[in-house]
Amino acid sequence: MRRHYLFIILLLLLSPNYILAQELSATVTIQSNKVDNQVDPKIFIQLQTQLRDFINQRKWALDAFGNEEKIECSFFITIESVLSPGVYDAKLSILSSRPVFNANYTTPVLNMQDPNFTFKYQLSQPIEFNENKVQGADPLEANLTATIAFYINIILGLDYDSFSLKGGAPYFNKALNIVYNAPEAAGINGWKSFDGQRNRFILIDNLTKSGMEKIHEAIYTYYRDGVDQMSTKFDIGRDMVLNALITMQEVQEENTNTMVVPILMQGKYTEIVGIFENANKPMKKQLLNTLSAIDLTNLNKYKEKLE
Repeated sequence: MRRHYLFIILLLLLSPNYILAQELSATVTIQSNKVDNQVDPKIFIQLQTQLRDFINQRKWALDAFGNEEKIECSFFITIESVLSPGVYDAKLSILSSRPVFNANYTTPVLNMQDPNFTFKYQLSQPIEFNENKVQGADPLEANLTATIAFYINIILGLDYDSFSLKGGAPYFNKALNIVYNAPEAAGINGWKSFDGQRNRFILIDNLTKSGMEKIHEAIYTYYRDGVDQMSTKFDIGRDMVLNALITMQEVQEENTNTMVVPILMQGKYTEIVGIFENANKPMKKQLLNTLSAIDLTNLNKYKEKLE
């Protein structure tokens, strides 16, 4: 089904109508109303276009992707303040999804916010990234593309994990390399273990460190063994989704400082309710017990729909 198979290469060679595409179909939105009276609006219009092209036109993955395989994702940048001419304090939100096999809807994969996004950008500034020289010549300029590239690799890693067990490892390792070589300067945060309780270091540590293998099993089970089976084997798929959520609960209990489980649960409420609304009472009870550990924020909403 995915890009890992030889027939994709054969299709590229044999079909004149097959269009080779890059991996992502991303939208970029910059919200700058808080600083509109301080900054030429052309700056953010240009930045939005450059970032969209940087994400969509660069080749990030090892495999060939067809147009129908592109990963749908969104980057929302909210400019909070101008720290100095051309230097901005911002918040970044990242969303990604993937299609469900034999269905006409998508399932959310990543839904998270990064409040520590400080960068430098000026008109006509090139948008460049070199994974062998992440820090670049100017750390504040480099922090713009390093942060975006980090989350692109997280998106790719989670997407690959959802189609093949631990398939995302090469991209999580690329994200880890960015963390280890991240730009350093006054005002740059999010790359160190001590930069708050939720940051890029902790996220990629959760996805790469020894002892966290279960999280990759949970991702694969939820998507490939779970939601992808529901069009033909709904009960089996639902059981596998519950198993995946229970595995996430185990990860959460074994690793109290994890941030990856809450992130994976973000945006799942509607989907989970739809999957389990007609389940029997024992299954709902088990589900609610699990959700009380991994999605406490939405627990009351779940109870309203599932009790």
